Amino acid sequence: MNKLRNIALIFSSLFLFSCTSTSDIDAVPLKYCEPRFQTMAPIELNVEKVEIVSEFIPSFTRPNVEHLFPVSIEKAAKLWAEDRLKADGFSSNRIAEFIIKDASVTEEVEKSEELLQKDRLKYRANLSVVLKIKNFKLLPTDKPNLAAAETSIDAWRELRIPVDTKIADKEKYWNDMVYKLFDEFNRRMEQNINEYLNMYVKNNYSIKEYKD
Repeated sequence: MNKLRNIALIFSSLFLFSCTSTSDIDAVPLKYCEPRFQTMAPIELNVEKVEIVSEFIPSFTRPNVEHLFPVSIEKAAKLWAEDRLKADGFSSNRIAEFIIKDASVTEEVEKSEELLQKDRLKYRANLSVVLKIKNFKLLPTDKPNLAAAETSIDAWRELRIPVDTKIADKEKYWNDMVYKLFDEFNRRMEQNINEYLNMYVKNNYSIKEYKD
């Protein structure tokens, strides 16, 4: 009798485990990945190395909600630098410093003025980056930490969705917003590098004229 009872308990445990496992699998959210730019030609810089630095510190308190996003703007910015920026001047006395200043997302409730219209959630994604070319083998006349040249980008994207949007749908909207943000950032940053840092870009012989 005890043997039959033990067998029954085993089958009961297996059944419970099976139910738990199935519900856990169903509860797993969709996986999203940060945008990558590995298929695009790298921007070859006449520097010894590229350093990626983040000065952005998330607050984890509203209205900031970047920590809720399935993809990280900060991580995506680091991956962009890894994919697009290449050091190709190993005998140079310069380094490129890619600095992430802001990678935040804020959330705001917009009250509807129409009786039958739902309130909306407004999201604003911000990306602020500075790319500096710096001399690291200083001459006696050089000033420490003085950038030889630099360019910066402030990109942003806004999204409005109904306040009762389900979390799974929110994540899809958020993911799409981040991808569109980086499409714009990629285009503008490459343009800025070729325009303002052109003398440090390999095989770029155009000359930028600066006005006083």
